[in-house]
Amino acid sequence: MISGRPAYLGGLVKQVPGLASADGDAIEVWAIAVPEDAAVLSSWAAQFRQTYCLDEEIDELRDGTGLSRRDYLLQFVFPAENGGTGPATRSGDFAELLISDYVEHILGFWVPRWKYADKTNPNESIKGVDVVGFLLNDPTQPQPSDQLIAFEVKARLTPTGNGNRLQDAIKDSGLDYTRLGYTLNKAKRLLRTRGNPRGMKGVARFQNKADRPFELLFGAAAVLNDAIYNTDMIQASTAAGHPYQSDLQLLVIHGDDLMRLTHALYRRAADEA
Repeated sequence: MISGRPAYLGGLVKQVPGLASADGDAIEVWAIAVPEDAAVLSSWAAQFRQTYCLDEEIDELRDGTGLSRRDYLLQFVFPAENGGTGPATRSGDFAELLISDYVEHILGFWVPRWKYADKTNPNESIKGVDVVGFLLNDPTQPQPSDQLIAFEVKARLTPTGNGNRLQDAIKDSGLDYTRLGYTLNKAKRLLRTRGNPRGMKGVARFQNKADRPFELLFGAAAVLNDAIYNTDMIQASTAAGHPYQSDLQLLVIHGDDLMRLTHALYRRAADEA
């Protein structure tokens, strides 16, 4: 279920050493650089587009609207670039998709992503656990070593803003266990709609931990603009109140002008549809 690492993640580089929280817990830090190759950017934009709407479905879905592929995506599928909650939703979706790439291509989990195609209003964020990843060999033969990871993701892609987004992610991650069941049920329903029985079995394997034990892991991630990347603030973070602190991974990804990159990817995804 896991594909090779995509070229657009070539600019994602782990910083060694990392940081440590106020509790002494390790914080992984990665820097991301914008790819310069137009073909690589196009590939990244295509990945964005396919997450929201498969290319082979666009013409059927836009039928009756009188809109081009580009305008249909911008008006009805992608969060808006300006006005209302659109930019904030773009920021959140970009961060979640970047962490999805990290969980899938760096950690080696399988990450279902169809929730972005199931929005009624593209400018609204989706409730539930932000990113869920699965690691198992055979869903029909559950092993206690199978793993599920639930990541809470917070973003600040603009060069302004206050507050510790990693701390915010840690706080909300503490609630993820209570909403995990709803998220798994939603993922299975979306996989059924997409005709993916293998994926459904993969999710089902993790829906009853009491009878089919597995390793449950958590993650808290912040995706930040370089202009507000503050190591002192990040290291002041604490997971002391997290119910699963010993199983919690802390992660920060930072890069230059990430909101500009986000808008460019959505724009390219629409233009090249």
